[in-house]
Amino acid sequence: MTSAPPVSPAPPATRFPDAATPRRVPRNRLTLRQRWRVAFRRHWQLYLLTILPLAYFVIFKYVPISNAIIAFKDYSPVLGVWGSPWSGWSNFANMIQNPVFPTLVQNTLILSGYAILASFPIPLILALALNEVRHRWFQKTVQMVTYAPYFISTVVVVSMLILIMAPRLGILSQVFGFFGVPAPDFLGDPDYFRHIYVWSDVWQTAGYSAVIYMAALSGIDPSLYEAAKVDGASRLRKIWHVDIPGIMPTAMIVLILSVGNIMSIGFEKVFLLQNPLNLGQSEIIATYVYKLGILNADFGTATAVGLFNSVINLVLLLIVNWVAKRISGSGLW
Repeated sequence: MTSAPPVSPAPPATRFPDAATPRRVPRNRLTLRQRWRVAFRRHWQLYLLTILPLAYFVIFKYVPISNAIIAFKDYSPVLGVWGSPWSGWSNFANMIQNPVFPTLVQNTLILSGYAILASFPIPLILALALNEVRHRWFQKTVQMVTYAPYFISTVVVVSMLILIMAPRLGILSQVFGFFGVPAPDFLGDPDYFRHIYVWSDVWQTAGYSAVIYMAALSGIDPSLYEAAKVDGASRLRKIWHVDIPGIMPTAMIVLILSVGNIMSIGFEKVFLLQNPLNLGQSEIIATYVYKLGILNADFGTATAVGLFNSVINLVLLLIVNWVAKRISGSGLW
């Protein structure tokens, strides 16, 4: 009985794409609308989380910008924003011709510049010092003690300052009286106002700002520390050549944002510390706009002052960002 010759296996059938089978289109061939749809399907949870922050900025930040038109109108609450007659640049003329306006700008710039010069380096130094502490319990304790004042409200901080520095019943007055030395009037003397405002603000915000720098320090490559250790660098050399360059981009962004708000210094604390005796140095643009617009009902001039304030902040932000990018290569954009 003869055996059948071996049959060679058939070659695999070539699979031709069926017309009904969907083909994957390269991403570079998708239209902009199709890319948006693909991105939304993949990350719709993240887009959903951004709805509330976007709604906040649109409702409370961008929509009120339209009311800046009051600066160019003779505003009447009865006629409304859009029904009030146009006044051109008269509100800005009233602002510039006001004899107290140069003093307002000077007080605002001096107080803001003093606050930036005092509050910028101290959190940086605090973060570098805490990063070098080897005892974790001591590091956590100092961080908690310096961070806690940030959660105290401005009203409570001002109340504490008044209780400490009150002329007759304050704690400092009692201490000066115990030694038979007349206590200075810290709250009434204009020369003390800026120091009280700035250093109480540093005490309140230094710990919170240091957290930002400590987060930046934690992101530095550990191999840089190992290389510095092999080269025999001391702690100060590690700080100077590793830590400071590593957190410099973060520090520059914080500085740019601080300078961008130099004309928008906090209203609440200045207003609460203000009294007729220290008005010569405590009257700034924010408190003047409040008194002019709310108390005196001069809404047009108050809006003009606020718009001028915002434009100056924008110009300073652009200038400082340009200078920072030219010097360090880091900026907001």
